[in-house]
Amino acid sequence: MNKKIFNSFSAFFILGIFLMLASCSTSSQEPAKKETQKKVYPSDVISFFDHWNLILGDGSNSGVANNFEQKDFFYTANEDKKNWVVYKTPNAGDTHGTSNNTRTELAQKKKWSPVTDAKLTGTLKVMNVSATGDARVAASYSVVIGQIHSADGHENEPLKIFYKKFPGHTKGSVFWNYEINTAGEDNSGRWDFSTAVWGYDFSIVGTGENTYPEEPKDGIALGEELSYEIEVKDGDMNLTFTSEGHETKTFTKNLVDSEYKTTADIPEQTQNLFVPIGQDGVERENAYADEFLFFKLGCYNQTNGKSPKVNKNWCSGAETHGGDVQKQYQDGNYAEVWFKTASIYVSEDAVSNKGYFTKND
Repeated sequence: MNKKIFNSFSAFFILGIFLMLASCSTSSQEPAKKETQKKVYPSDVISFFDHWNLILGDGSNSGVANNFEQKDFFYTANEDKKNWVVYKTPNAGDTHGTSNNTRTELAQKKKWSPVTDAKLTGTLKVMNVSATGDARVAASYSVVIGQIHSADGHENEPLKIFYKKFPGHTKGSVFWNYEINTAGEDNSGRWDFSTAVWGYDFSIVGTGENTYPEEPKDGIALGEELSYEIEVKDGDMNLTFTSEGHETKTFTKNLVDSEYKTTADIPEQTQNLFVPIGQDGVERENAYADEFLFFKLGCYNQTNGKSPKVNKNWCSGAETHGGDVQKQYQDGNYAEVWFKTASIYVSEDAVSNKGYFTKND
């Protein structure tokens, strides 16, 4: 080979090696750029948490839940590029107030009179209800997804909206319960009257511990969206329920003039479900007229581990693993509800100046 050509080739080869090494050196000095995603809190999805205090499934009160999450009970989930607020709670654990049931639930801070204006809306889907329970117990396999609660007197509940699905069924039921505001000082005779929205009402139970009624034909499946609107105005509670592919349902209930003033007014459903266990009270004539009320929203698990011998309507005898939350989550013994949207409105003249908290908040 010509010496001049060889020298040129050598020079080019050495230059190439030098440039390659320089390039590697430069690359090693530049850190890889990482794409960081902004953390999404529930308050980023639904911006209304200033109006509420949050109770978690371990019985704790987290207060106003802005920029807050708790990965066992309250957080966000993304599905098909859409964010949801997740409320989750096991069958058993530390409960809040006087309840036997766990909840991850919002309690409205302000209280309001039933004769003025208040409204709550929510769009949601129930993702899980307890895998165990006693089918003869009306509350088994159910979760409450919205409420109106009294802040006074017996602190009863003029509204509880339920979702319930028996094991092995694809479709579950949506129904709402009205609890009487019991006359007198003794509240032990209180009872609920239940109205079906889609599927069955609260009173439809199994004939044996693991024997279930027929699956409801017009029910709602887990993961299927539904919406509710609760409007209280001039003493009337107006309810609207919507879900794609299902008939829209509306109801009205008077909250200030009872229809259950005497024992003769006790409906057949109550005679069959509550009277046999001694819950046979009557309601004060003006119902909830003299009390301030507040909304609740979230996941109030109605399936618990207490023996049905204690109360055949509310004690489910479900699996609780001694209160171990993670074990309950692993085998499906929990309730989980996802909310996509929600809103709240209370007219200024409806607001009570009483304290923010009651024992059942």
